Amino acid sequence: MAYPLRFNWRNDTDESVKLQTFLSSHGVSHAVLIQIKFHGGSMHINHQPAWSVDLVQPGDVVTITLPPEPANAAVTISDQPLNVVFEDDNFLVVNKPAGVASVPAHHYANDTMVNRAKGYFITHGIPLQVPHIVTRLDKDTSGMVLFGKHHMAHSVLDRQLKVHSLQKTYLAVVAGHGLATHGDITTPILRDPTSFIKRMTGPEGQAAHTEYDVVTELADATVVRVQLHTGRTHQIRVHFASIGHPLVGDALYEGPLNLGITRQALACTDLSFNDPFAQTQRTLHVDPAEDIRRLIVAQGQCPPTPSH
Repeated sequence: MAYPLRFNWRNDTDESVKLQTFLSSHGVSHAVLIQIKFHGGSMHINHQPAWSVDLVQPGDVVTITLPPEPANAAVTISDQPLNVVFEDDNFLVVNKPAGVASVPAHHYANDTMVNRAKGYFITHGIPLQVPHIVTRLDKDTSGMVLFGKHHMAHSVLDRQLKVHSLQKTYLAVVAGHGLATHGDITTPILRDPTSFIKRMTGPEGQAAHTEYDVVTELADATVVRVQLHTGRTHQIRVHFASIGHPLVGDALYEGPLNLGITRQALACTDLSFNDPFAQTQRTLHVDPAEDIRRLIVAQGQCPPTPSH
């Protein structure tokens, strides 16, 4: 991809529309517009400088140029490896191991997925060195994490997250038997007042919706495939604990700790999002991490077959 980054769209409708509205329909957020206006980007209609209120006529070609994105010096570089699932000029999808945080925090400042992505960008000569993380996982949850390689890529995916068109599917091993073949858990979630980290369910919490399908029953547990319709902290872990089926290995939510896994048995295995740059739907899959596969085998069943 050439730098600086430029994107072009033609107004193929029969209607005139304000430039800001036209750009919004193509995934350009208000935040990206602010970056363009005040930090060195530009907007053109038919190669002529334009403003947000200018009209885009039928057949007009709109071009935006993104401003440079200076690297954040506060984000240190990690040289730890990345397991790349998919990569192109705009997106990077990696398979996160359990035990690595998604983003830097006080206790995890130097080796998170963001630090590793920054190191990867530099090592591979990617001009923009600002990894925009789109989907995050708990430190001890494994599976796919999605990055945008520039502000525009992050913008279009953030919109998909908000309208729930970006889909993540998880595989989890939960304690016990007796779950309905298909179910929805819709209890609101709030912060547990006794803990800085823990969440709980309660009527005064935020709306939360977890949908699941049973894959198979094991000797002492059940494998479920989970779809999130909201994105609350610890949502899967809290919701299954609330119905008496905490995740195996999840000490925080009182899951069983004697089945051979030392963290919650949870992995993001499937990811689907619309790639507007390539005009295609990206559908990606990874197998659950080895410790989850060992757990399933040890419980007397073969690893579940992927859903597609």
